[in-house]
Amino acid sequence: MKGIMSMNRLLSSEIRDDFPVLSRKVHGDCSLVYLDNAATSQKPACVIDAVSAYYRRTNANVHRGMHALAEEATGEYEAARRAVGALLGAPDPEGVIFTRGTTESINLVAQSWGGANLRAGDEILISVMEHHSNIVPWQLVAQRTGAVVKAVPLMPEGELDLEAMERLLSERTKMVSITQVSNALGTVNPVDVIIAKAKAAGAKVLIDGAQSAPHMPVDVKALGCDFFVCSAHKMCGPTGIGALIAPAGLLEGMPPFLGGGEMIDQVTIEASSWADLPYKFEAGTPNIAGAVGWGAAIAYLNDLGIEAIEQRVHERVEDAAARLEAEPGVTLTAHPRKRGGAVSFWLDGIHPHDVAQLVDQSGVAIRAGHVCCQPLMKHLGHPAINRASYSFYNTEEDTTRLLEALRTTRKLFGV
Repeated sequence: MKGIMSMNRLLSSEIRDDFPVLSRKVHGDCSLVYLDNAATSQKPACVIDAVSAYYRRTNANVHRGMHALAEEATGEYEAARRAVGALLGAPDPEGVIFTRGTTESINLVAQSWGGANLRAGDEILISVMEHHSNIVPWQLVAQRTGAVVKAVPLMPEGELDLEAMERLLSERTKMVSITQVSNALGTVNPVDVIIAKAKAAGAKVLIDGAQSAPHMPVDVKALGCDFFVCSAHKMCGPTGIGALIAPAGLLEGMPPFLGGGEMIDQVTIEASSWADLPYKFEAGTPNIAGAVGWGAAIAYLNDLGIEAIEQRVHERVEDAAARLEAEPGVTLTAHPRKRGGAVSFWLDGIHPHDVAQLVDQSGVAIRAGHVCCQPLMKHLGHPAINRASYSFYNTEEDTTRLLEALRTTRKLFGV
């Protein structure tokens, strides 16, 4: 019954009333159509209110003070950690590490686990479709350790070449770090298969969930990956906070990533010892308000139902892909069997930057450029793409507005 009620609410136009920014106009009198959710999602009023209420009523540092505000702040902060762990199926409650987001989480793993475990000749396996945040940290640790970064190639439809992956896996492979959903192509990767293959080769596995956690059920423990990373701001939460999720036993064997307050047990001039998990990896004053806001966002998503959200986003993006492909002058960048929340394309004869700027004049916000995936652009043979990315609050009318703006753009260019 709850699933039916959640879907009914998602199908209602009233869901958009939860998001203040969706009612605004841009460029004069153009109603906003926001199709850049892969970059960041919009925030419902309940999240904005939760952050504001924290600063108005509770603001204090956590895990330090013995006064009422400090205890309230600590309670809200840790409640948010529990909410993240419950939503994403964390193997251990103390294995949910708050970070600034997906990028910092991957850097933490690369520098801490990678710096301690990688040696010259070891191999790190990523893929051609990865976001730069899942490439550059591994390059940095490879330069320090002598390890080698290799990439799984793509099939013509925009899916990973799993046969090539099997050929690349060997006893030298120590880490496989793969996105669950491509931010550029929208491809949903079969991470269960990838994890099984990597584990059979004896490798650790990191799954980049930046684009999956917002739109589909995730159970880290059931997946069996070693590390899972995500960002709150793509999940209707605030910017500047995310999580690394891993088994406690694995994290306990890793050295700290940053040093300072909060992450210590004892400090002398000569040496220091470390705090228990998760605090060993949370140096300094954390983004407390961000955690509170993320907790409110998770409560909101849970109320809607993540399965209902997944169905809604799937319907929106598949409808958009079909309508874009049927549109004269539009070429889709990929045709994966399963899409996440994004569909990307080219408008024949017009640079993606020009497309994005011109459709923006009609109030339609899309992404243009290499979308932090330059190796993928090289593979595609284009320097840039256009990307429309959807959330559950998007409508069929949003896609209609996009198509109308693309037709206007083609007329302006005479193509």
